[in-house]
Amino acid sequence: MNKITMLGTGSATVFHIYNTCFVLSTDTTLLLVDAGGGNGILTQLDKAKISISDIHHLFVTHAHTDHVLGVIWIVRMVAQCKGYEDKLHVYGNDKVMKVVRTIIDMILAKKQLAKVEERVVFHELTDGENFNVGDIQMTCFDIHSTKEKQYGFRAVLPDHTILACLGDEPYNHANRPYIENADWMMCEAFCLYADRDTFKPYEKSHSTALDAGRLAAELHVKNLILYHTEEKTLATRKDCYTKEAAIGFGGRIEVPDDMETIKLNG
Repeated sequence: MNKITMLGTGSATVFHIYNTCFVLSTDTTLLLVDAGGGNGILTQLDKAKISISDIHHLFVTHAHTDHVLGVIWIVRMVAQCKGYEDKLHVYGNDKVMKVVRTIIDMILAKKQLAKVEERVVFHELTDGENFNVGDIQMTCFDIHSTKEKQYGFRAVLPDHTILACLGDEPYNHANRPYIENADWMMCEAFCLYADRDTFKPYEKSHSTALDAGRLAAELHVKNLILYHTEEKTLATRKDCYTKEAAIGFGGRIEVPDDMETIKLNG
């Protein structure tokens, strides 16, 4: 079964939910996408009943703290996991690779670093590169961030379902070929458009639920997943974000909570 497990759905400065990261899985492949801002990733994986020994693929979108620091913990745990088999493959752009390798080299013990060299393979990706993660066909693309070099991706699953992940900043028209007509689009929605004066999404290079719904309609995608939100409206987030996105989009809309699983079908 193809599915996404949202380990975290929050933006950078959240306290009551975890930073946005998720697991994309098929019957034979598990891909962790980002890891949040600290060792809370270990708690989230434990809640999802995912062992470190199950993680062999990790895609890192960009090097902001709320996405990359948890990666250090994953690498450390792989290094010290007894009986870890095969390799951990870490995928990301050149900036991600530099940040992760620099932090690891500075803080891990010599024994751990030796295990990293033995167990971890770092794949520096370029814009538009195609690669396989198990039975998932991946294409990464530069989202043309105004703040930090960041890659999204297009994933073709074994049943030919297409998932497009846009990263955590607004859509750039240059990426239309990767996203248009996808079965699923994952898009950040920092807040409601109705709350834009409170949360100031546009000043922070983010979008709203209304923007995401209109974009989904423009790109003719079938299903929309919203994530990377503020946390002050958690009690009403699922209902209100869904209703606002639906103003411009008639397809299925998912506004998941942390630890929620979404079954993917074409």
